[in-house]
Amino acid sequence: MGKVFAILLLCSMVMAIPVVHGIDESPEAVAEWFEYLPKMKEKVTKLQFYFHEQVSGKNPTAVKVAYANMTFQSPTLFGLVVVIDDALTVGPDPKSEIVGHAQGIYESADLVDGVAVMSLSFVFTTGEYNGSTLSLLGRNSVLHPYREMPIVGGSGVFRLARGIATAKTYFFNATSGDAINEYNVVVLHY
Repeated sequence: MGKVFAILLLCSMVMAIPVVHGIDESPEAVAEWFEYLPKMKEKVTKLQFYFHEQVSGKNPTAVKVAYANMTFQSPTLFGLVVVIDDALTVGPDPKSEIVGHAQGIYESADLVDGVAVMSLSFVFTTGEYNGSTLSLLGRNSVLHPYREMPIVGGSGVFRLARGIATAKTYFFNATSGDAINEYNVVVLHY
């Protein structure tokens, strides 16, 4: 009886996973989704959130993982590579509700201008987008007031997403390097 209960419990947990994330991601479900794609109507979704990058303290969310011999002599830190797992919140206050994380990598890629080339995923962990992602790949001119970067894909609710993310620095501490950036994202998806 104990074995049967354990198997039933495991099966119910496996079956519940797609429901928790809001969309079935099995190969069969994805193939079926693509079969119906020609009948689907494209939607526009607009999102706003705040990206909290903490490089200081005991628990940084952005860490340097590689650099060139000349990186720290360069005014732009050319060659620096950083991996991030930054909180995404509904408001600029670090204690506001977390809606997901920005996870990925960026590197300083310009000898003259402060530019980070970013490859990251916005991973949503709450609400109607829970379990879905948006993929950003692009050039972030961090010293400009507004930066525009392409959304090149997504998963879950955002399958086949494409669009634009605009970023604006909300707060930057020049001593610690900690920053809060406001992101506005507009995506087309099915």
